[in-house]
Amino acid sequence: MCTLIVRTGRPLTLMGVRDEFADRPWEGPGEHWPEYPGVIGGRDLKAGGTWMAVNPAARRAAALLNGRGRAAQETTRTSRGDLALRAAYGGDFPDADLTRYDPFHLVLADLARVRLFSWDGERRTETELPEGTGMVVNTGLDPGSERVREHLPRFADTTGWRELAMAEPSSDPAALIVRHELPDGRVFASLSVMEVAIAPEGVTYEFTDLTADRDG
Repeated sequence: MCTLIVRTGRPLTLMGVRDEFADRPWEGPGEHWPEYPGVIGGRDLKAGGTWMAVNPAARRAAALLNGRGRAAQETTRTSRGDLALRAAYGGDFPDADLTRYDPFHLVLADLARVRLFSWDGERRTETELPEGTGMVVNTGLDPGSERVREHLPRFADTTGWRELAMAEPSSDPAALIVRHELPDGRVFASLSVMEVAIAPEGVTYEFTDLTADRDG
């Protein structure tokens, strides 16, 4: 996933836009992981993990974004897709050998707080998101990001999040919904949008598949 917007309060709301190669197989949200009972998310069929995991019973969600920095060694590299599952299920940053993972940003959110854990291949940092509306991209909490400068003020000033996320795909660096046709013919694009609202009385999870050639 390449963009996560977080609005604190009651409800706590998270909206994620997943950008990925269009030919990477996946399936929509469900309880796909028996080892993490009750956790819901879309599943990456190549590596088995997820980009956003929701634990309704615990009123908790975790989202994973690729980061920037030093890549893990190919011989020991582990998919990052399990991190969101483990965080949403257990309620804390997973106990893991981080040197096995490529750089990432992991957001763990519940009604008490929202934390951002970042790993750049050399060190891990932890930041608590402040009250209000925040936006996490591949460079983290980056106010200089073109995408953040373009969209964060709009998300902070409106409740019509879904309308903002339904823009036409673009290759503009500031675009929220992207589509890039690469020289080798592959397509990198925004594939789905997820909106999660967490309140004391319950959790809602809305999912929109943005791919035109998929059913549902």
